[in-house]
Parts: sequence; C-alpha cells; structure tokens
Amino acid sequence: MPAGTIDSLLCSIRNKRIAVIGDVMLDKYIFGHVSRISPEYPVPVVDVNREDYRLGGAANVALNTLSLGADTLLIGVAGEDGDREILLDLFRNHGLPAEGIISDPSRPTTCKTRILSQNHHIVRVDFEKRHEIDKNIEELVFGSFLSALSSLDAVVLEDYNKGLLSRKLIERIIAIARDKGIPVLVDPKHLNFFAYRGCSIFKPNLLEIASSLGIVLQNEDREVEKACIVLQEKIQADTIVVTRSEKGMTVFDGSFTHIGATSLDVADVSGAGDTVIGMLALGAAAGFDIVTNATMANLAAATVCQEVGAVPVKAEKLLKVCQEHLRR
Repeated sequence: MPAGTIDSLLCSIRNKRIAVIGDVMLDKYIFGHVSRISPEYPVPVVDVNREDYRLGGAANVALNTLSLGADTLLIGVAGEDGDREILLDLFRNHGLPAEGIISDPSRPTTCKTRILSQNHHIVRVDFEKRHEIDKNIEELVFGSFLSALSSLDAVVLEDYNKGLLSRKLIERIIAIARDKGIPVLVDPKHLNFFAYRGCSIFKPNLLEIASSLGIVLQNEDREVEKACIVLQEKIQADTIVVTRSEKGMTVFDGSFTHIGATSLDVADVSGAGDTVIGMLALGAAAGFDIVTNATMANLAAATVCQEVGAVPVKAEKLLKVCQEHLRR
C-alpha cells in the first residue's frame, strides 16, 4: 500500500453512494457483574450495571460506510414492535436514513441480547424468525433497490440467513447491478451460499467455506488456496476474499495474496466482518485495486476488535493505524 493511498482513499469515498441490502438487527447489551451462583439453579447471577443498544447485522455494515463519510442507503425489514422503534431511534441518532426499512408485521424485529460480565459474554438471547420474507415484501425490497440504482456506486448484500435475501432476489439484484457496471459485494451465510454467482467480491470466512463445500479446512495458506479454486468454479466471482481470523485474510483474483493479521489487542471480534465488507465496498466504489482495498479492510477490522461489541470503524483511528502499518 503506497504512501498517500490512505488519505486519497478516505477522501475519495466521501462522494460515493453505497446500498446495503440485508438482514437488519438490533443488538442489545446488558453489562453487569457476576459475584454469586443462583440458589435455584447452578447458573451465575448477573447484577446489571447498564444496558446499551446498537445497530447490528446489515445496519452495522451501513453504519461503517456512513461513519467514513459515504452516502449510505440501508434496505431491510423490521417488525412492527417496540424493538423497531428503538432501531429507528438509533438510525436518527447516527444520521442513518431509514426510508429503506420496510415494515413486516408477520415477524419480529431481529434482536440479539448479549449479557456480559467484566466484558466477557455470559449468554446470548435471540428474538427472530428466519423464514423467507413473502413475495409482496420481496417486491418492496427490490423496488427500493431499483429506485436508487442510478445513483449507486456499489451494492453490499449482507446475508445472515434471517430471510430477507432469497435466491430469486439475490439473482435479480446481481444481474441488474452487473448490467449497470455497479460492483456487488457479498457477505454470505450457509443458505443460498452458491446463489451469488457472478458477484464482484465474495467474502466468506473459513468456516463458511468449509461447511458449504463439505470439507475439513485447515487454516493454512495452501489449504485455503485449494478451497478458493474449488469455490471459484462454483461461484464465478471476480474476486474471493477469505477472512481467516488470526491468519488475516486471503485474496484470490486469479492469483493469491495472503494478508497477515495485525498485532492490535483484541477485546471482541463482534462486527469485524461487517467492517471488512463495508471497507471493501468503499474501496470498490472508489476504484482501488483489490490488494490495497483488502489491506485497508483488514486494518479497519483490527481497530473495531479493540472495543467490546459491534462498533463502526472511525476514520481518525483507521488513518492512525494505517500510518503505523506503513511505517512498519
């Protein structure tokens, strides 16, 4: 990554418009302290100190692109319940437009409640339905995408298998975006894993590749390369970017580039993948080469892992970390 790239990237993305389409979630955090075991059952008792709400899933991806200055459109579904109202309040607080959030009374707003003691996760409670959205809601989602199409510089499909991204919707979005020359980036999950054929950047993690290909995959360069070749035959993406936890990431665009993990302290990996796909989308929109783009995304993810819970990357912190990376 040459000197000057950092400033030029951060400047160039501020005029880009990104659409994030996917499963929107509300993340609830309950912070407390465990000092005793319940006399009723042998489970820890958490004395609660405070509660916090944050944007999760596709909303956290949108928050990442927004926090770096890009015009961001989030398209997703929420229920008609109290959690939806909390979600919309968070949108307003962060300056994230909410016109792309479609109301679906047949399902709850997806909410994940995490209970922590001394910043360690004790348990997570999920409120959600994972069946596919009905055809009428699907058409509303697609219509929102079409209405913004002419202004978009990149599209992110953020799939958490909560029912928004059906195979038909995936194929329609990729086909029309590619026809218009708009890059489509995918953060996949197990269902519909191979439905994203022809996308621009496909970003699975190691476990998702192994599970979808039905293989045992060691986190070694040669093993990852073999898996990428097999995956590429099925997915036909322009580029595959594999996130590999402590081994960093691997980029495959006809040749392989392995990008090592950074040495920053890790407090919590929640939301790191959201930051990676958000940064990759910004770099793709700005026309940066994939290795520079992935290196920036890797460093961005490292910065958010220093904090507890899913948080967006901060421009000033990313700039500092990238400058330190260049000096090394």
